[in-house]
Amino acid sequence: MQIAKQIIEEKNESLLSAHRKQFEYTSAFIESKDEIIQKLKAFQIGIPSWALGAGGTRFGRFHFGGAPRTLEEKIEDVGVLHALNRNSGSISLHIPWDIPQDYDAIKKVAQQNELKFDAVNSNTFQDQPNQQYSYKFGSLQNVDKAVRKQAVGHNIEVIKHGEALGSKALTVWLADGSCFPGQISFRKAFENTLESLQEIYAALPEDWKIFVEYKAFEPNFYSTTVGDWGQSYLFASKLGKKAYTLVDLGHHLANANIEQIVALLLMEGKLGGFHFNDSKYADDDLTTGSIKPYQLFLIFNELVDGMDARGMNHANDLGWMIDASHNVKDPLEDLLQSVEAIMIAYAQALLVDKKALAEARENSDVVKAQEILQNVFRTDVRPLVAEARLQSGGALSPLGLYRELKIREQLIKERGANSQTTGL
Repeated sequence: MQIAKQIIEEKNESLLSAHRKQFEYTSAFIESKDEIIQKLKAFQIGIPSWALGAGGTRFGRFHFGGAPRTLEEKIEDVGVLHALNRNSGSISLHIPWDIPQDYDAIKKVAQQNELKFDAVNSNTFQDQPNQQYSYKFGSLQNVDKAVRKQAVGHNIEVIKHGEALGSKALTVWLADGSCFPGQISFRKAFENTLESLQEIYAALPEDWKIFVEYKAFEPNFYSTTVGDWGQSYLFASKLGKKAYTLVDLGHHLANANIEQIVALLLMEGKLGGFHFNDSKYADDDLTTGSIKPYQLFLIFNELVDGMDARGMNHANDLGWMIDASHNVKDPLEDLLQSVEAIMIAYAQALLVDKKALAEARENSDVVKAQEILQNVFRTDVRPLVAEARLQSGGALSPLGLYRELKIREQLIKERGANSQTTGL
């Protein structure tokens, strides 16, 4: 389904007066409001194809009606999000869950929904039907050369799918590791993984990037072969200039200082992109900003500062993607909330007075530095985000309009109450 622009404009009309008052009040204190709004309009966040169905847990899934049954329907769902918020302009595919049967037809559906294809994602953490070798004991790290060759071949196949769709990046996340002491040689696992990644890297088109994702634990709980940002950075550095570290916010041990990790990776030119989500304990894959909104702002503060220091384009020079697995919410509502939280954190980071913060640091004025950041975090920038959305043709209240239009109910009528999707 698609939402007509006229409907969005009509619904905005009833909210316009209140929005103008809020925007005028907020913007009166912001000299650079026009520049900030332009940056907000340009910022696009990739929506993962696997997040559009019922989220996965170790114990079960609770299916909901109207889930997308095909890749075409997944693209249409992202199109609904983008029509509402104008910041969800790309879709990230997971192979083999979402292998296109007709590239031209799929690209046409994406074009109709004003979407591009973000990074493609490989899958060697599951055995697929009719797969010759199992990944039970690892894929790119496996002691068996034949298993490694199979995993490398899959990644190269994913690159080819991405090329056909116009993607420019491959994300590699590995479940490789060990569950018990003595199970593997750490050094050999690293060497095998590096050799495998080098073969994949050699198959990358010249204008592509490869993102090496890391995770502290799960499904292996004694060791993970790409277990933290240092190991990912080591792989990316050894691979070459097209290889980068990808940061998933949930892929850290409790209380890790993610903003510091971001700052250092940016400083070294090896930060490739983000998977946004939130967590209370570990890799909870909760709605972005739902648990630690201040941390999200602090991360964006380092992103904006670091990117500006390197002369990078905020919208295009890093990969911005969501990675969530929700089990109790309508996933489209969850994604609308996540995008909104990301845009708010980004807008707040754009408000930080860098000169004043630098002076406070130079004077070791701890209180002043804290106040500068916390005052910005406590600033309600939602009118700025809404104005950017309005100027782009989106809804002043994306979630409110989603519910008012009863989009989930419409999807249930179109697809059925028991429809299910591919993925987790």
